[in-house]
Amino acid sequence: MKFVNDLKKYWDYTKRSAKAELKSEVASSYLNWLWWILDPLLFMMVYTFIAQVVFSGREKFFPVFVFIGLTMWNFFNKIVIGSVKIVRNNSAIVSKVYVPKFILVIQKMLVNGFKFVMSFILMVIMMFFFRVPITWKILYMIPIVLILWILTFGISNLMLHFGVFVEDLRNVMTVLLKLTFYMSGIFYSIPKRVPAPYDEFLMRVNPIAFLLNSARGCMLYGEAPSVQMLLFWGVFGLVVSCVSIKILYKYENSYVKVI
Repeated sequence: MKFVNDLKKYWDYTKRSAKAELKSEVASSYLNWLWWILDPLLFMMVYTFIAQVVFSGREKFFPVFVFIGLTMWNFFNKIVIGSVKIVRNNSAIVSKVYVPKFILVIQKMLVNGFKFVMSFILMVIMMFFFRVPITWKILYMIPIVLILWILTFGISNLMLHFGVFVEDLRNVMTVLLKLTFYMSGIFYSIPKRVPAPYDEFLMRVNPIAFLLNSARGCMLYGEAPSVQMLLFWGVFGLVVSCVSIKILYKYENSYVKVI
């Protein structure tokens, strides 16, 4: 399979490029890599204050609740919005040498995946600090995170493709992602705050909302997610990824001409 062969061939380049980007992000910062921890922590504190003090939220283990949502959302949001202009931003490379365009997305996923792992470790520490009871159902995080990564990869590939041809796509996606942010329950619980039948509708049509709710359920409250919905969104993500890869291979020669 061409995808697998290209992934093996360019894997070393992808890792080196991701490592270089991580270094460049903190090269001029006094706090260096600590910003990767402080950034989600500060946002967690802001949303915790707004929800608990301003709106009188009473969600159990709320700081960890918010931190889980922010960690998963930031991974998805940064990669998807960054993929829209990724070909133009790497025009110096793609115009001179051949690089499979999905490699650019995977490189972004490695960068943000590293931050995701850092945040996840901090998340576990916070669970111990707030004395969250840990059950075996936390293992459901493995398929939940895997599905999140597959969905992100597929959607980001599509954003890469259409971003080359549609100049205003980034502006459109910025608005749509803000809407998705508020409809995904980052700082509130959809099943508890959204009245029926809209809560169930959001969980069925918004994979991010479903995955966030499932992650919180298995990590904080010992609840198992819907296996049927996990399978659905897993298959959906695989289909989107396969279709997007075929589109990239078909049109990648025209990208340089457009940019």
